[in-house]
Amino acid sequence: MSWEMVIGLEIHAQLATRSKIFSGSSTAYGASPNTQASLVDLGFPGVLPVLNEEAVRMAIRFGLAVDARIDQRSVFARKNYFYPDLPKGYQISQFEAPIVAGGQLTIDGENGTKTIRLTRAHLEEDAGKSLHEAFSGATGIDLNRAGTPLLEIVSEPDLRSAGEAVAYLKKVHALVQYLEICDGNMQEGSFRCDANVSVRPAGQDALGTRTELKNLNSFRFIEKAINVEAERHIDVLEGGGQVVQETRLYDPDKNQTRAMRSKEEANDYRYFPDPDLLPVFISDELIDSLRASLPELPDARRERYRDVLGLNDYDADTLTNSKPHSDYFERLLAHHPADAKRCANWVLGELTAALNKDNVSVTEARVAPERLAALLDRVEDNTISGSIAKEVFTLMWQGEGDADDIIEQQGLKQITDTGALTATIQAVLDQHPAQLAQYREGKTKLLGFFVGKVMQQSGGKANPGQVNQLLRDMLSGEPE
Repeated sequence: MSWEMVIGLEIHAQLATRSKIFSGSSTAYGASPNTQASLVDLGFPGVLPVLNEEAVRMAIRFGLAVDARIDQRSVFARKNYFYPDLPKGYQISQFEAPIVAGGQLTIDGENGTKTIRLTRAHLEEDAGKSLHEAFSGATGIDLNRAGTPLLEIVSEPDLRSAGEAVAYLKKVHALVQYLEICDGNMQEGSFRCDANVSVRPAGQDALGTRTELKNLNSFRFIEKAINVEAERHIDVLEGGGQVVQETRLYDPDKNQTRAMRSKEEANDYRYFPDPDLLPVFISDELIDSLRASLPELPDARRERYRDVLGLNDYDADTLTNSKPHSDYFERLLAHHPADAKRCANWVLGELTAALNKDNVSVTEARVAPERLAALLDRVEDNTISGSIAKEVFTLMWQGEGDADDIIEQQGLKQITDTGALTATIQAVLDQHPAQLAQYREGKTKLLGFFVGKVMQQSGGKANPGQVNQLLRDMLSGEPE
C-alpha cells in the first residue's frame, strides 16, 4: 500500500520585545535562573497582567505580511493545565478570537510552487523551562522564560513531506526576521515548532490519527523526526495496530520518538476568557500605519535580486533565505555597486566559509561590508587578481589591516607590464618543451596548464587576462 504523509506545524516565534507580554520583566536571554520572573509572571494573588502593546503591533505586522485577516477585536483566554514549569496552573493564550486569522505563504515544494494555508496566529505567554542536566535524580525549574511573548503560527495540514515542512519552516523563519519581530535563534529556543504528523492511504480524503512532536528546534532534526514518526505510523498500521493520539518527543541520538503524554483536545484545557484582561480593540489607523511600515519582504527582495541585479536563482534564493546575509550583501553592494554578481560570490563564498570556519554569525563578521567593498574595488581596477584578493581577505579576517595597507605591505600588486609577463611566459614555455610540442600538435587544452604555470611562477600576481591573451599570441606563432 502506498501511504501519504500529512503534516501541520505549530510554530512558536518568541517576539523580540524587551519586556514580557504581561509584566515589565526583562526578556534578555542568558540571565541566572529565576532572576527575571515577577509576581505577575508567577501568577501571585492580587497582581494583574498588563498587555505589552508592542507584542500586539508585532503580531499585526506578521498578519499583514502573510495577507491574513487582522481581527480588530481579540480576546485572551486561560488555558488550564498542570505542569511543573507553569506555576499558575494556566497559560494566558488566545483561543476563540485570535489576533490573526488565515493567511498564506508560498514555498518551493518538491513538485513546484505550493501555497500553504495558515489557520491562525495568536499571542500567548511562554511557560518556564525544566532543567535536567545540572541535577542528579531531580529536575530544576527556571522561570525566567515564563511570560515571554510568543506568536504561535498554526498551519493547515497542507504539507505532504518532511522536506516541505522544512521549506515552510524556513520561509516563516526568514519572514519573522525580516519583520524584526523575532531573532529566529533556534539554539536559544526563540524559534521552535511542534509538528502534527499523520499518514493515510494514498488517495484517501479522511485524515489519519495524528501525533504531535514537541519542541523541535533544528531544521535537520525536524526533517528527521517527521520522517521517523511517519515510518512508525506506517509500521503500526501495516502491523494491524492503531496509532494512538499523543504528544511525543524526538530523541536525536537514537533517531526515534517516544511517548510524552496523551494528546489533549481543546475542551480538555477548559478555556475561558481571562477575567483580568479586557478584550483588545485594534483601530483601522493602527493597521494602516503598520501596513505602511512593512519592510521589503523576502519574496520581493528575491525577485529584485533576479530581475534588477541579474543574479541567478541559486544566489537570489540563498542570499534572501537569511536576512543577516542579505543585509550584509546590501551594504556591500551599496559600496561596490559595479558588480552585484561579484558581491554575491564573495558573500556566499569567502565570507561564508570564514564564518563557518570560526563558527560565528554574519553579524559578527570580522570584515565589515565597507572594508570588503574596498578590497573588491582593488580587483575591479586590476590592482590585484581575484586569487590574490582571497589571500588579502584572509589577512583582513585575521586582523592584519585594510586591503590597501596589506596590498602595499605585502607587495601584492598585480603584474601588468607586458614585457615582464612576456619574459615569464617565455621562461615557462622553455621549461616545458614536451607540452609545447603537444599543444602545437593540436592538444590545445594545454593552454590552461601554461596559464597555471605562469601564475605560479609570478606568485599569483600576473594579470590572468593578459596572461591568457599573450599566451595565445605566443603559442600561435611558428616554433623557432
